[in-house]
Amino acid sequence: MNGSTVTEFIFLDFPGSYVTQLFLLTLVLTCYTTILVGNLLIMVTVHSEPKLFQCPMYFFLANLSLLDMTLGSVAAPKLVNDLLSNGGSISYEGCMVQIFVIHLIGGTEMFLLTVMAYDRFVAICHPLRYMTIMDRQRCHSLIIFCWTATLIHAIFQTVVVAQLPYCGPNDLDNFFCDIPQVIKLACAEIYVSEILLVLSDSVIILPCFVTLLISYATILATLCGRFGKDGSKALSTCGSHLMVVGLFYGPIVFVYTKPSSSSEVDKMAAVFYLVVTPALNPLIYTLRNEEMKEAMRKLKNKCKHLVLPGQE
Repeated sequence: MNGSTVTEFIFLDFPGSYVTQLFLLTLVLTCYTTILVGNLLIMVTVHSEPKLFQCPMYFFLANLSLLDMTLGSVAAPKLVNDLLSNGGSISYEGCMVQIFVIHLIGGTEMFLLTVMAYDRFVAICHPLRYMTIMDRQRCHSLIIFCWTATLIHAIFQTVVVAQLPYCGPNDLDNFFCDIPQVIKLACAEIYVSEILLVLSDSVIILPCFVTLLISYATILATLCGRFGKDGSKALSTCGSHLMVVGLFYGPIVFVYTKPSSSSEVDKMAAVFYLVVTPALNPLIYTLRNEEMKEAMRKLKNKCKHLVLPGQE
């Protein structure tokens, strides 16, 4: 461990009264239940409806739901356990694994949101060529690119953090292993490591964010010249995407694109993008999408017929 003597990290409690702790516990439990049920429902609905499964937009949405379920499961269950037991800890090795997984899944979701913006750009700005451009081979290639690019990023981030020596103290002012707090515990100069980590995050975050802005700006400019049902439907779909992008990117840009940070503020931002946002995504995509609601009604009817055979 490169001179490290720390074998585990101790998570500090969330500040506040018993009522605050109870509110946070209720929030996390509610959000995590919604993450599992909502995103699983989206995945089952998309795969059970051939029309949706063949559409690139819903293919990407099913992948986003899988990522949301994984991202929500990285920290939420342990956070619930730690809130119930008034504190918790994680081994050094477990901490490094958690850092790797969070950056792998979070980075992949970032790329996927950018891909979904590109998909909407092609669908709205080049509708006649949409299915030709976004064929199934292209969709799979884009998914593979998302995972591959982020795998390299996650490995780099983890290696930079793991090569630092940790000699104590080992109190981590967070509810999971997040890089800004972990490297502060290193018993060595961290300035160069901080710069490398910020640059690595910026290489991922900023190009994706700029691409999203350009894509949706072009889409909105195109939609301004369209009216009627098709234009309203496209605008509603893009509105859902923009809400998800804003909820996901806001806290991440705030936490990971600056060298220094306030741990209390970062902690609440982390709760938002690790627990709250993955719970809101299925609600945003289902409540604002008529095709998803119709497919869910069909799925519900199928389940009724399986459970109650012979009844209309």
